[in-house]
Amino acid sequence: MQILIKRSTATFIVLLILNLFVAVLACYVLPKRFFYDAVVIALDKGNEIGFFGSYPLTILFYKITGLRYLPFSIVGLIQFPILMYVLYKIGIPADFEKINIKNILVYLGILMMAIFMSMPSKEFITYLFVSQIVFLFLNEKVSFRKALFSSLFLLTVFGVLYRPYFFLIPIIAVVMYGVTLVNFNNKTLTTIFYGLLIAIFLSLSYGVVLGHYFSEVSREVVNSVRLSGVDANSIIISPIKPDTWYGETIGIVYGFFSVNVPLNGFKYIFSPQILVFVIWQLFLFYILLVRFSKCIAAREKHKNELWVLLILFAFFIVQGVFEPDLGSAVRHKIGVFPLIYYALYYEHFRKKL
Repeated sequence: MQILIKRSTATFIVLLILNLFVAVLACYVLPKRFFYDAVVIALDKGNEIGFFGSYPLTILFYKITGLRYLPFSIVGLIQFPILMYVLYKIGIPADFEKINIKNILVYLGILMMAIFMSMPSKEFITYLFVSQIVFLFLNEKVSFRKALFSSLFLLTVFGVLYRPYFFLIPIIAVVMYGVTLVNFNNKTLTTIFYGLLIAIFLSLSYGVVLGHYFSEVSREVVNSVRLSGVDANSIIISPIKPDTWYGETIGIVYGFFSVNVPLNGFKYIFSPQILVFVIWQLFLFYILLVRFSKCIAAREKHKNELWVLLILFAFFIVQGVFEPDLGSAVRHKIGVFPLIYYALYYEHFRKKL
């Protein structure tokens, strides 16, 4: 009996096999800086293990699963197929084998999955978490309203227990949705603009209460100890120190463009890995922006896709507040790759419903 495999599925399997080698061999090739977090998670020399916070919970997860005791190559061998299985369950687009910009972006995204999650990683947990949001919207047995409120609730809980900045995503996404209901000339750009405004407002409000703004206690703290180090190649430095309301405002806007429309990244001409991310990010942002515009124009017809994109763009805005460098930016984007994957291929998933 002859078994026929679709070309799209065959392409997916080939990508799985090729990148599995990358995941296994990455620990022998990548620079040490790629493994700073992994070493902290695996060794836990500071005894940070616990039930609240990204490091404590991640350390707990890797201890309970026993993965922290394994060589990184074996961790990659275990984790990468799990990540690919998640994408497989979301669905393989019918034209996945065709060479076009959208598919190339996903191929590169899968390669970055293999690189960044070939070790103990907080992004592995984030990836598994955000995939649940995609499955909620794909599940025909779950009503749209239930899927939406469950997703916003999960993001809030994830922000409280694991990554605090995720707590901001539902707030920004809801405000952005409200903007789509108003009759503006260019709803897409206006929606993103107001998303940035609410992020600035939240940061300034935080500063009034606690005396420090969001980027001041995150990005600036991380980068202040790396300015003259070997890891300072792609750090994001605000043009104005973010210790005033206008400095923080400029810093958030600058950070948003640096991690999402990184035209300033072309200055890293002698760092090919950074240039690849810059080009990948520019094409990704443009395609998602076009899809966002289509979903806003047909808000009721594409309500599932619209909310996934609202959550995704809210995440992009939050990245502009907290990301310390371009390397962290791409690593964290791979953490939400299931959302990106769904958003890029939402026409395919609509046909399945």
